[in-house]
Amino acid sequence: MRIEEDLKLGFKDVLFRPKRSTLNSRAQVDLNREFHFLHGKGTWHGIPIMAANMDTVGTFAMARALAPFGLMTALHKHYSLSQWQDFLASSPPELLANIMVSTGTSAQDFDKTSQILTLSPALRFICVDVANGYAEHFVRFVQRVREHFPEHVICAGNVVTGEMVEELLLSGADLIKVGIGPGSVCTTRVKTGVGYPQLSAIIECADAAHGLKGHIVGDGGCTCPGDVAKAFGGGADFVMLGGMLAAHAECGGQLLERDGRQYMQFYGMSSATAMDKHAGGVAEYRASEGKTVELPYRGPVSQTVQDILGGVRSTCTYVGAAHLKELSKRTTFIRVQEQENRLFTS
Repeated sequence: MRIEEDLKLGFKDVLFRPKRSTLNSRAQVDLNREFHFLHGKGTWHGIPIMAANMDTVGTFAMARALAPFGLMTALHKHYSLSQWQDFLASSPPELLANIMVSTGTSAQDFDKTSQILTLSPALRFICVDVANGYAEHFVRFVQRVREHFPEHVICAGNVVTGEMVEELLLSGADLIKVGIGPGSVCTTRVKTGVGYPQLSAIIECADAAHGLKGHIVGDGGCTCPGDVAKAFGGGADFVMLGGMLAAHAECGGQLLERDGRQYMQFYGMSSATAMDKHAGGVAEYRASEGKTVELPYRGPVSQTVQDILGGVRSTCTYVGAAHLKELSKRTTFIRVQEQENRLFTS
């Protein structure tokens, strides 16, 4: 047993220190980025924020809503082949350039993902998604996906430490998903005692990835636009959002009505709700590691997206970053005891 004594930080532990800026308006900030990948062919251009591959968030409808903003959607893995065929038949190539095909690591997952990818050459992104990215089986699966799809861009995770980022990149991944336990409907930290404060995880993993010309996706922990900006400031290349995009018209959660108000169900993909729906229940050898909550229904997602993008643009003006790519270079974090004055809360 050993104890690491150095401080680890979450988003709530820091604020940006403002710096002199030549920017006159938020409108001058360009949030678009262009990426070349370590292994996958071609480039991607857009705003590097993506919807999480949860079945209540990473939906076909969400992909259609986010693509006009230049945002990406990691589609959940539970769509059938026929549903994929219908979606592809009605989707332009520019929409397909902004989606990821998600997969688990079973033989059935591999076969299904292979069938989906053969449906359209415009499907370029694969998201290999497991809760524990430290398993040897996971690494071997990433290697297998790279061997079979040498030109595709592979996103793999989740991990929170630099050495595992390096191993996955060297095994064929291009993007590494970073985050264990920070999600709003994740209970991994209380069920297992395992986790890593998200901002420190991003800083460590970004340093490891960029040294090998790879990229990372900050996955989880964002509760407001300021947290999204902090993830980028810490070095994340992409930021993945679940709870911040939940309970919108484009989501897949069950819509409920109570006392004249509408609510939408949102749950973690390791929750009992998700396992009852997709796996016939919680297996006897494991525990549920996710919550099920009911959130006030929020209508179309477009206003929320504009709020997030506006917040990140404003961050950039405070530190003098004309382009999102510059934000991490312009970032100085200061440690704080509080984030906001909560005298009046809604």
